[in-house]
Amino acid sequence: MSELLTTPLHTWHKDNGARMVPFAGWDMPVQYAGILEEHKHTRTAASIFDISHMGEFLLEGDGATAALARIVTHNLATLAPGKCRYGFLLNEKGGVLDDLIVYRLEAEKYMLVVNGACIDSDFAWIGGQLPAGLTFVNQSFDIAKIDLQGPQSFEVLGRVMPGEWASLGYFGFRETEFEGFKLLVSRTGYTGELGYEFYLPWNKAAVLWERLMADEAVRPAGLGARDTLRLEVGLPLYGQDLDTEHTPVEAGYGAMLKSEADYIGKPGLATVRERLVGLRIEGRRSARHYDEVYVGETRVGTVTSGSIAPSLGCCVAMAYVREDMAGSEAFTVKGARTTLEAVRVDMPFYTAGTARTKLA
Repeated sequence: MSELLTTPLHTWHKDNGARMVPFAGWDMPVQYAGILEEHKHTRTAASIFDISHMGEFLLEGDGATAALARIVTHNLATLAPGKCRYGFLLNEKGGVLDDLIVYRLEAEKYMLVVNGACIDSDFAWIGGQLPAGLTFVNQSFDIAKIDLQGPQSFEVLGRVMPGEWASLGYFGFRETEFEGFKLLVSRTGYTGELGYEFYLPWNKAAVLWERLMADEAVRPAGLGARDTLRLEVGLPLYGQDLDTEHTPVEAGYGAMLKSEADYIGKPGLATVRERLVGLRIEGRRSARHYDEVYVGETRVGTVTSGSIAPSLGCCVAMAYVREDMAGSEAFTVKGARTTLEAVRVDMPFYTAGTARTKLA
């Protein structure tokens, strides 16, 4: 077994009572005070998450836009500098190699933010598709990432980093200076709440983390709460809800695939075998990844994510279900020791999030 990687805040987490677990090849904090408490605090105040395990690539040079448009699903033709966009990296069949956010720094300069478990494979795949003459650099171990999430995030940002932040819209970003170093502030997140993601030098992560922690509204949160928060608002996790055997269309993202570029995997999007559906399960017994989904006696699908939804008082799950059965209203979920009745519901499950709150 290879040694786990650590973020620049690893010592702080251990010194402050975090429960550490392996995740995507990294030793990461899953919780501090407790998942439910951290979940609630994020929904009502503001929490910070160490997400430095994520990967960041820099792509620049004449022709960068045209080259990248042939590799990712993002519609770069309508992506202005200062804006970022969510999308996918596909294989030739249209299966998802990774989901990622593309930041347009300048006309021909981009930052790509990828999942931690996919850093090496994504960098090799993208690099292998690029023409000569472009600069493509893996900055994953030079850039740390800290997420500030929750309805009080805007007020916290203003106290810690005074400035005019109200005009920074959803999926917008800007570069600024803090404590003598440069960082990028992005109005994005993975919780459904108002929030910001900070990209900064690896060796400066503790400086920002401590300043944020000093604010009375802020508490740290781990991967456990991050997972329940994202699941409540129907956001997918790569390796569970997204994988190489399913396309973005099957995962429910067909409407956002607006690029007219001839990108890798595009023809495969026409084939739809299964649909990712949302399931609501009453009570506190949750479905689990790989549980089987039935309509009557017929197995029709597989659970990809499942958890209690603390904000809703029930359990929720996502599952890939056969295309011809995805419109069914009632399902049975069977695990190794459980049989649960579920009903299909629209996603997001939780609709009171503040992520799109207008501040200006």
